[in-house]
Amino acid sequence: MAGHSKWANIKHKKAATDAKRGKIWTRLIKEITVAARMGGGDIASNPRLRLAIDKAADANMPKDNVTRAIQRGTGGLEGVNYEEIRYEGYGLNGAAIIVDCMTDNRVRTVAEVRHAFSKYGGNMGTEGSVAFLFNHCGQLLFAPGTNEDALMEAALEAGADDVIADDEGGFEVLCDPQIFSNLRETLEKAGFKPEVAEVTMKPSTNTEFTGDDAVKMQKLLDALENLDDVQEVYTNAVIED
Repeated sequence: MAGHSKWANIKHKKAATDAKRGKIWTRLIKEITVAARMGGGDIASNPRLRLAIDKAADANMPKDNVTRAIQRGTGGLEGVNYEEIRYEGYGLNGAAIIVDCMTDNRVRTVAEVRHAFSKYGGNMGTEGSVAFLFNHCGQLLFAPGTNEDALMEAALEAGADDVIADDEGGFEVLCDPQIFSNLRETLEKAGFKPEVAEVTMKPSTNTEFTGDDAVKMQKLLDALENLDDVQEVYTNAVIED
């Protein structure tokens, strides 16, 4: 991804996140509940729960909400039993899309996801049809001006897999998802605060969009992201402003 696109997309994503904070909280509550149900309520032995709680803190979610979500997951409170489902498909020009969902009604969810794809020029694919184009990893992005040598030394010493400079002077640190939270904490203690820090599906190749195609592709992604049962949407589409 070109440097310009990366930093423009980061700003766009932050603005979109701020605009949909209530929806973000709902998704995080689902994630915390499922993480606690699957791995228990102790963050020391449940990396997925720790990551979800870190996300909740980033989104300024009240601690009471987090506590209740954990209690629902561990059986302390009654709650909905969510199922995790991943859908794969294609957007314009064959761009790859992964849609991760949590739902209490699989029939409803697949119908809504399929409708969004078909309405905005995409197509649902079969399981595994595009997942091979993505790498599941921890990703931390640091703004241009970050001290490269110091960041690289701190990141690699903390177990990062790679530190990549982009063409605008920013840096991308990649790691195994299992060490993501520890790596982020270590780097922040060393004075390196990331612009974006997440466990993600990173595409191995990109499909760039401009003009009308960019507008159409963004509408498809927005339609998917706005579905209530959708947790995350990953794509190899790079949409220029």
